[in-house]
Amino acid sequence: MSTLARHKRRKLKSEINVVPYIDVMLVLLIIFMVTAPLLSLSVDVDLPKANARSVDSKKDPVIVTVDAEGRYFLTLEGGKAEPIDATELSARLAAFVAQNKDLPVFVAAPGGVEYQKVMDTMVLVQQAGVPRVSLMSQPGGR
Repeated sequence: MSTLARHKRRKLKSEINVVPYIDVMLVLLIIFMVTAPLLSLSVDVDLPKANARSVDSKKDPVIVTVDAEGRYFLTLEGGKAEPIDATELSARLAAFVAQNKDLPVFVAAPGGVEYQKVMDTMVLVQQAGVPRVSLMSQPGGR
């Protein structure tokens, strides 16, 4: 009997416990399922490169400013920014540009203004007969 008892003791269970491996695989699967949609959210855009420089003009530029509420302000030749409505803005810009054809016209807006309002302002300025409209930014801006 002693040999039989020894023989039973020698027989070991040599099965590998795969439950921890399955747990790790499920965690990895969840991580990949969560991160996979995030990888495709980016859009490749080939942006133009430009070295912006300040405008070399002896006269102060015309600045059309739009605020977050969609109100317009017009600054002519270094004067004070005065509130103005859309129809009056087009008329005054058309008259001013007819006399000063080479004077730069800038559209300025604070950072929180919706893009659509800036685009509407640019359309108004172009409809007034301004050949070139530029966006105004702060030096060293992002």
